[in-house]
Amino acid sequence: MPNPLPFRRVAILGTGLIGGSFALALRKHFPGVSIVGFDRAGTANPALAGGAIDQIAPDLLAAIPGADLVYIALPIGAALDALPLIASAAEPHTLVTDACSTKAEICKVATGHFRGGVRFLGGHPMAGKEHSGFQNADAELFRGAPYALIATEQDPDPRVKAFAEILAAIGARPVWSDPETHDWAVGIVSHMPQLVSIALARVVQDETDETGLPLSLAGQGLQDTLRLAGSPYSVWRDILFSNTENISRALDRMSQAIDYLRTHLTGKEMEEEFANANAVYSSLRKPK
Repeated sequence: MPNPLPFRRVAILGTGLIGGSFALALRKHFPGVSIVGFDRAGTANPALAGGAIDQIAPDLLAAIPGADLVYIALPIGAALDALPLIASAAEPHTLVTDACSTKAEICKVATGHFRGGVRFLGGHPMAGKEHSGFQNADAELFRGAPYALIATEQDPDPRVKAFAEILAAIGARPVWSDPETHDWAVGIVSHMPQLVSIALARVVQDETDETGLPLSLAGQGLQDTLRLAGSPYSVWRDILFSNTENISRALDRMSQAIDYLRTHLTGKEMEEEFANANAVYSSLRKPK
């Protein structure tokens, strides 16, 4: 039997990869939920046709009334612009949460607007694909993935506990954090890897000559390493603007690590570096 859903009506703002996947996950585990979606003109049509949502709201404000849960899956800039409108339209019992990749700025803005019973809960699913859009949405996208929640596990608001239980039901693993710590952490484990992949692609492209070498010799290893390079700039622009300091610091650390490797290429230190890297890789593969 499906689990009961504490939120009977859900509004999903942004029906692309993340919002669409969340809608599909709700459909799978809580089939009785009513879901309204909003997105740019025509963009929500695939989500409606795919059964992820029940109806498309004509505009953002029309999606909010009556919703027990509002799930913001918009780009960071669009989410920041929408917060005052959402706060003004949401009912006192509503939980509003976002899925944006950085948290400090959006939580600061939300603090200034959400009053009178409406609760804002910052969130960030550490799940995704290099290709966006509802056509890539998947009900299992969040399974096994960390999902940052900007609160404490002891938060007394029952709406926060209910949302964490939804995440567990769809297979995600809630990780509790404050916004600044979150942005520092994702700068290292998410944003820096993206830019390292972009830099590697640039080096490969620049070094490839008219014969096609070295790219024509590349195997699966390079393809695996460059998977993130398939992600478009439109997805990352707002992230780079909103987490610049943390990303810059992470890139400095990467530069230092590369310099160290360059200095010790033929030294005994490399064995330790490989052992440490193997340990980090193994820890990521262990079930949480």
